[in-house]
Amino acid sequence: MRLHAGEAEGTGWHVVKLSSLVQRFAALGVTGRPLVIAIDGRGGAGKSTLAARLQATVPASEVVHTDDVAWNHAFFDWGDLLVSHVLRPLRRGEAVEFRPRAWIAHDRPGAIRVPARMDVVWVEGTGTIRAVFEPWIDASIWLQGDLDEQERRLVARDGDSSAQRRHVAEWLAEEVPLMLREQPWHRATVIAASTPDVRHDPSSEIVIASQLVG
Repeated sequence: MRLHAGEAEGTGWHVVKLSSLVQRFAALGVTGRPLVIAIDGRGGAGKSTLAARLQATVPASEVVHTDDVAWNHAFFDWGDLLVSHVLRPLRRGEAVEFRPRAWIAHDRPGAIRVPARMDVVWVEGTGTIRAVFEPWIDASIWLQGDLDEQERRLVARDGDSSAQRRHVAEWLAEEVPLMLREQPWHRATVIAASTPDVRHDPSSEIVIASQLVG
């Protein structure tokens, strides 16, 4: 399996119920506000898919996609926006209603919304597990998988035009140094398989590692 340079590899992969994973997070004992769980991984790792499955497991939960925060703003330099307009209100137990400046400038309708009184908020996106967010995140999931397979998924999803290849190259020029600096696999509460070899039911189960090696 091809991993990030310097990425520790998960071992002891085993299947757990998504409901059991949720119970593990609930045992943190957060009250008066939602649990905030980050879901991180490379492009094509399956972050948004996992977030949707976890949201289905916890009806009183909401998903925040950092791609929405970053839209027409920056690949990764959106930490202040996420903290100020999403994570800080959640920490206070408040609803979120955030219309980024880039949305206004480009006439994108709507807003990033999280109702009050949610049990869990899943914050998914590449770069969500990093030092700047640690005071605001209760737990996190790093999706580890074969980078070749994840890149194939990206091509299947976004195409392989020259413009898309330029976009990916520009993205990687920022993503790779970020990953090397932050090493989210070491910060994560849970290491989950993005490209699992273990047989399981993805709708209700997840494959996680017992430990990291390296």
